[in-house]
Amino acid sequence: MERILGTGSRVEHPTFGAGVIVGLRPTAYQIVFIEHGLKEIALVAADKLNVIEACDPPEGSVSLADVERSLLSILRRYSDLTELVPLGDKWINGKLILEPGRKDMATKEVPIEDFFHKIVMIRDRLRVMEQKINASKGLNDEEKVELQQYITRIYGSLTTFNVLFKNNSDHFVGQKGSR
Repeated sequence: MERILGTGSRVEHPTFGAGVIVGLRPTAYQIVFIEHGLKEIALVAADKLNVIEACDPPEGSVSLADVERSLLSILRRYSDLTELVPLGDKWINGKLILEPGRKDMATKEVPIEDFFHKIVMIRDRLRVMEQKINASKGLNDEEKVELQQYITRIYGSLTTFNVLFKNNSDHFVGQKGSR
């Protein structure tokens, strides 16, 4: 059930029978059942309810799904949390081997997953920087465009690492065409 029901809606539950919604919490309906009294039914389990008569929720009420979407949007925009981006299957459990040109220095091995995580963090921080530039009240439009062009060039420099990504939609994209 995708639609949120309002107080007064009449429903039937497979176990508790006929009831009326008397309250709505962020994650559950409060329903008074004729033979079982007041019960809370989680919204995620509400698809088991047979709606006999639906009432609309109060105007301006917000569903848990709305809150989750808003929270995810805020976290993506303002946090340093990195999104989960899949590494290409061929690289899983691989390693990056850095062999110096000098014989007196040791070879360095880095798990490819660690290296990939750093690349994804760079991408995510560039995205946050773009959003901060766009939202900046201290920069005029010309300055914003100039800074955006630098970021686009940075993305272009990072396209070498696109080979690590599983999905093309996660790739770095620089300027298109000739300059």
